Amino acid sequence: MPSMPRFLLIGLDGAEHSLLERWMREGHLPHLARLLNEGAFMPCASVTPPATFPAWTTCVTGVNPGRHGVFDFTTPAPGAYALRFTNATYRRAPALWNVLSKAGRRVCVLGVPATYPPEPVNGVLVSGFDSPVATRVDRSFVYPPAYYPRVRDWRFADFQESHIGPGWHAQALPKLLEGIAIKQRIACELLAEEPWDFFMLVFGESDTVAHHFWAFHDPASPRASGQLTGFEDAVLRVYARLDEAVGALESAAGGDCTVGVVSDHGFGGAGTGVVHLNNWLAEQGLLAFASTSDSWLKGLALATIPSSWQGRLFRRFHGLASKAESRSRFGGIHWPATRAWSEELNYFPSIRVNLRGREALGQVEPSDYGAFCTDLCATLEAWPPVAKAWRREELYEGPYVSEAPDIILELALEDGYSHACLRSRGGPCFRRIGPAERLGGKERGMNGSHRPTGVLFLSEPSLARRASLFDVAPTVLARLGVQGPPLEGVDLFRQDALPHSGDVFSDVEMPPAPYSEEEERIIEERLRALGYLE
Repeated sequence: MPSMPRFLLIGLDGAEHSLLERWMREGHLPHLARLLNEGAFMPCASVTPPATFPAWTTCVTGVNPGRHGVFDFTTPAPGAYALRFTNATYRRAPALWNVLSKAGRRVCVLGVPATYPPEPVNGVLVSGFDSPVATRVDRSFVYPPAYYPRVRDWRFADFQESHIGPGWHAQALPKLLEGIAIKQRIACELLAEEPWDFFMLVFGESDTVAHHFWAFHDPASPRASGQLTGFEDAVLRVYARLDEAVGALESAAGGDCTVGVVSDHGFGGAGTGVVHLNNWLAEQGLLAFASTSDSWLKGLALATIPSSWQGRLFRRFHGLASKAESRSRFGGIHWPATRAWSEELNYFPSIRVNLRGREALGQVEPSDYGAFCTDLCATLEAWPPVAKAWRREELYEGPYVSEAPDIILELALEDGYSHACLRSRGGPCFRRIGPAERLGGKERGMNGSHRPTGVLFLSEPSLARRASLFDVAPTVLARLGVQGPPLEGVDLFRQDALPHSGDVFSDVEMPPAPYSEEEERIIEERLRALGYLE
């Protein structure tokens, strides 16, 4: 009797196609090279913009952010100049593990971003990072909780990434390599000991090393200088260690399963140009700054709270973390004189309209909204640092398009290097970084940045020459012989749409569950008692 088909899906966050291609050719990545030779290797288009939460969510749902509802780490709070942190309950489309669990297949899912808190599944689920400051899992990350002792060592980047000073890189690189080894060990044990039909895990180290070590790796980087020495092979060392992990995972899984390796986006170097979108909007007469800003709280917290505490404090004092992030993004803007503003996110450059009836102090009439957005996109595209400006309806479709920023931007490349989008309250709308800013840090313009094309390997041949993240879920379901809801991608082995059951799986969807006002009040009182808020 033939065995049931199985699928092992390995995520390498941010793995760059050109680097993999080169290092496979040079013999540094033998296990991935074998996948290329025996199966398929192709570029894989991400979502726009290629940000972590929406990209991985599209990968595991097979639909665009307008249908699954996850656009960023945060989402606007209705009727207020504030935000809430996104979690797994904000995903309104079923993921692979939901569909497969309902079909009676056993799953094991480890470390996929945007999956906290964990959902009940037919198997095991260990959430990915719940916030950009998370460093490792605790019991709240694990379903069922009884598995926590077996996965307790699972970690993310267990060091701070905001303040990059002398000695930082020497400490970070060994931790990245150690993190890969820990994930490999945990995953191999579960692969060998647990029954499973679908197994997925994500390594974040390929993303982290490229963000912080790209200027060392790339001698042509405009951020490189004679001071950046000693870590020229850091990116290669992490990629080679990940290749070793891929080989170990394949071996532990056994030879009777299909293997896929996917990245949610690619990578490239950052240049010296810095875009300050709110300063540009002010220059256009569309935004006014207030006389003072209260955006200091988040910066103070990141600078003074040890990185090992930040993830735990985020989960325990979630409401106050939202307030700190809100003040950082929205503080210092005079809303009665503002028609449009930006959160100035480097990984998600975008603009929101101060729309009457939607925002508390909206200034743009709903009847003028369409023309206002169209004209603003045209004006933005006439500004050299911007390559493209889209209205959200041009990129997304579905019931949750209204939760996206009104305008999404692609910043221009300069000699192949990306501009940084950084926060400012006054000053120039475009500038060059100084020598002290070259290495950057989170929210300081890291020296490596996301690109829109990742990569996909399959262990069996495919006629496809290009893929997108939309294709991953239908390919997995087709290989496992399971029908799900209508998806937007294709089965890459057959290169056609997957037959679907017509079931929208409403019973596995969870309504978003932000903290209540009472919970936020209690959390704020606790943080005041601890001395973190005056």
